[in-house]
Amino acid sequence: MRQDQSMVQKNIAVVTGASSGIGAATARRLVAEGFHVVAAARRADRLESFVKEVGDASATAVTCDVTSDESVAELAAAVAALDGRLTLLVNNAGGAHGMDPVASGSVADWQWMYDVNVLGTLRVTQALLPALEASGAGTVVTVGSTAAFTVYEGGGGYTAAKHAQNALVGTLRLELAGKPVRVVEIDPGMVHTDEFSLNRFGDQGKADAVYAGVREPLVAEDIADCIAWTATRPQHVNIDRLVVRPIAQAAQHKVVREG
Repeated sequence: MRQDQSMVQKNIAVVTGASSGIGAATARRLVAEGFHVVAAARRADRLESFVKEVGDASATAVTCDVTSDESVAELAAAVAALDGRLTLLVNNAGGAHGMDPVASGSVADWQWMYDVNVLGTLRVTQALLPALEASGAGTVVTVGSTAAFTVYEGGGGYTAAKHAQNALVGTLRLELAGKPVRVVEIDPGMVHTDEFSLNRFGDQGKADAVYAGVREPLVAEDIADCIAWTATRPQHVNIDRLVVRPIAQAAQHKVVREG
């Protein structure tokens, strides 16, 4: 018997940090996978452009600051008001500030990185977890980093935040065992996006130097592909952790540069 399509609920995916880079690429990819995407980020103009591009039937823009309890509560309310079931959350919002050594590192930078990467993931996950569980087939994908398991000079604040985010994700997976929610972590290595390194250094020259001579670093669409793949496996399949690097990067400290 053929199922009446009018009775089938649309699967909803929430993507944080969806205004640029990996988040924007993921939002587009998930639309292509058939999700109704709630694109959440601080820059409303970029989100609105995305919705115009893909159409109102495929996406909803929600201005959201993951460092604000009130803003995240508004995101949850906006999702609850949609016609469909929330089956996927992509915790992508994050970032790095500075490359100072521990001895002279900015406490404000460290605090910002912890608030965005760790507490932002916590806030959004807590707010949307009831709906994900109620769907009967939920998935939480968190975009971490190879900095979640490798430290390096000048990266103390960022690696500390990403290590903490990894601990959050691993603990969540244990606590949700037996419930219909998968917990996935994607840990990218070197990804060349327009803003990550620029935001970190505040200088275009320094940002460009990160990728200088690196043949084919990863791009945002590569990570979006990984996210979509993990989220579209059969529901009994959980990809605990996926580490992805460009072939030129054998390890955090081992990068082949040409010229």
